[in-house]
Order: sequence, then structure tokens, then C-alpha cells
Amino acid sequence: MTADTYRSVESARQGRNWFTAGWLAMGRGLNMFFLGLLAVFLAWFVLAGLTLALVGFGLFLVPGLVAALRWSARTQRRLTGATGVPVAEPYAPLPQGASGWKGAWRTCEAILTDSATWRDMLWAQCAVTVTGLLAVIPFGMLAHGLFGMLLPFIWEPVVHAWDGTWYLFVPVRSQDAAWVAGSLGLIEIPVGLLIAPYVLRLHARITHSLLAPTAKAGMSLRVEHLARTRTDVVDSSAAEIRRIERDLHDGAQARLLAMGMKLGAAESLLDENPEAVRTLLAETRDASVRALEELRNLVRGIHPPVLADRGLVDAVRSLARESRLQVQVTANLPSRPEPAVESAAYFALCELLANATKHSGARRVLIDIQYRANALTMTVTDDGNGGAGMESGSGLLGIQRRLAAFDGTLNITSPIGGPTTASLQIPCTQTVMP
Repeated sequence: MTADTYRSVESARQGRNWFTAGWLAMGRGLNMFFLGLLAVFLAWFVLAGLTLALVGFGLFLVPGLVAALRWSARTQRRLTGATGVPVAEPYAPLPQGASGWKGAWRTCEAILTDSATWRDMLWAQCAVTVTGLLAVIPFGMLAHGLFGMLLPFIWEPVVHAWDGTWYLFVPVRSQDAAWVAGSLGLIEIPVGLLIAPYVLRLHARITHSLLAPTAKAGMSLRVEHLARTRTDVVDSSAAEIRRIERDLHDGAQARLLAMGMKLGAAESLLDENPEAVRTLLAETRDASVRALEELRNLVRGIHPPVLADRGLVDAVRSLARESRLQVQVTANLPSRPEPAVESAAYFALCELLANATKHSGARRVLIDIQYRANALTMTVTDDGNGGAGMESGSGLLGIQRRLAAFDGTLNITSPIGGPTTASLQIPCTQTVMP
């Protein structure tokens, strides 16, 4: 798989072709409109449930109705994220453990005091009026354009039924005017496809302002994220220390102890049996070579010397040369990231390459390393059997936890039959020159 082939596949997958992107954006806009229509009814049901809560019965209805409204808001966030404007979820956790009237009261209290609930309600009211109409504009242009293209053939019954009609700025009262309307309709359709991604992006920005966490909620989410990633880092560090201790105890330490015993035996036999001493010294020399190799492997597992000396790109290329697969590395880094980011990126790529070697059935792998928008971006694509996912094992989850300590992300696209593409991104605003 060449770099040009990879880039063409990525371009097609991301909808960079304006025609494909226009149709995708038009379809998403239509989905968002109907999703907003559903959200409006759900919001009304929530208000009705709050009214019934005054007499007690609604306490058991409100949590389910709000859950349905939150589902629609989550779907909207996912669609907005696919447009390129990610929206975080701001919901506070619901109380657990209590049941009955007390549990229902505590749940409703948590829901109603969560500002995200009322932001969802606000979004639901705008999802059909403001943002919904904006999202459906490209599809409206498609339908209007098709109507214009049909006018040369149906203009007479339309004019008779509507007592005259206009198409855009053209009054349709004759066959010639109908043909002009048809020409305008033919132009309106590609214009709608062309503007659809931009309209959808504007819709995404408005949706972000409605559904994104407030500053207070964002700070709470940030604190929760830092606490979780700190725990993961501490656990990972403790596990790494235990691994190093185990490797030293079972490997190099045991060999050094055996070397000392053999040297002691050689010393005692030096005068009596020189041939046995020669044999013991040869065994000791071999043991020292193996102990040195084990220590080098241990150091390489902690922080490879090539990574410290020559940087991430050369370290990955060295890793590629040692792989059993055909690995091609493309990179464009203006400077070296900070050492901690380099280390996290290197070991994440090691794990992904190991997964491709062991589990994917791939023959070729392409690793692309770039620096874009103040982030280190890495993409690993293999031509294997696909089917990889976060639930497939702890390896990918370990990578995700490693990257989360740096606010990094891991996204896996792996349809059955392949190819598998893993995209890693680590924010990296500060760099040091090599």
C-alpha cells in the first residue's frame, strides 16, 4: 500500500470530493431535522411529566422521559461530531442505590438541578425552528430544483391549480418561462450540494453553543477526567515497576548470581583442575553476554536509546525494519515533540504494530506521522482481516489509557474484511528542536 493509495483512500473515506460530501451533508441535515422534530415532542413530554410530578406520579415518569431526550441529544452530538465539531457530554452522574419514592425524588432532583437538562430542552425547541430549518436548506434546494426541472412538463396544470406560480425570480406563465425555470432548477441542485457541507458546519457551530457543557460543567468534566487519568497513570506506573522488578529478578539478577557462583567454583578449582576452570570461565562469559542482552532489552522496553537519540520518526522506522510485515513509514514533523509525548506515541505504535502482526493477518502496514493543528497525529493502516475494536482485548484499551494521560484520543475503523485504520492524536503545543 503506497502513500498515494493511502491518501486517496482517506480522501474518499472523509468525503473530500465535493459531490460525495454534498450528498452526505444533505442526508445528515435531513436526519438532524427529523431528530429535532422528535426532540420537540420529547421535550413536551418532559414538561408534561414535570406537571404530573406535582401530584407525585410524574416522579417515576420524568427520569425515563429525560433519558429519551438525552438519547436524542447524544445522537445530535454524534452527528455534529461527524461534521468535525465535537461536542462533549455535560451530564452529571445520577444518584445510585435508593429506590421507591425516595429514589425517584433524588433522581428527579439531580436531573432538574443539572444545567445540561435545561440546555437539552433549549436545544429541542431550536432543533426544528432555527437549527432544523438551517440543516434542511440543502435538501430543500434539492427538492425545489427537481420541481423546477419538472416545470417545463407540468407548468400548465400547476399554473391552473395555483392561479399562477413563480420559480425563484421567474414568473412561470409560458413554456419559455418554464424552460428558464427548469434551467434554474438544474443549477440549484449542484449549488445545494456545494453549500451543504458549509451549511451543516454552521449548524454544527450553533448546536455546539446549545449542547456543549457550560464553563462550570466543563471544569467538572475536566477534573473528573484528570482524576481518572491520574489513577490510570499511577496504576500503569505501578504495573511497569512490577514488570521491571520481575524481569530483573528472573533474568539478569539470576544470571549474575549464577556467574558469581561459577566464579567462586573456578577459584576453588584453579590449582587442582585448570581444565574445569576453563570450562567454568567459558560458561560465565556466555552467561554475561546473555545477561547484557537481557539488560539491553529491558532498557529498550523502558525507553529505547534510538528514541532518545534520534527521535520518534527514526525510532518508528527502526521498529518497522525489525517487523515481519512490510511496513512503510511516512512522516512530516517540523520538530521533535517533548520526550513524554514521544514515548507515549512510540509505545502506542509498538502495540498497534504488534496487534497487526499477531491478530490481523495483514501483510502490509502504513504508518503516517504528522503534526497538525498543535497535535501529533498518527495513522496506522493495515490490509488485514479487520474486526478490531476496543472490546477485542486489553491492548487497545491500554493504548487509550496511555494517550488519555495526555488528553490524547484513539479511534479505530475496522470493518469485517479490512482494512483496519487506527488514528491517534496527542495534543502537543510545545516542541523542542532536535
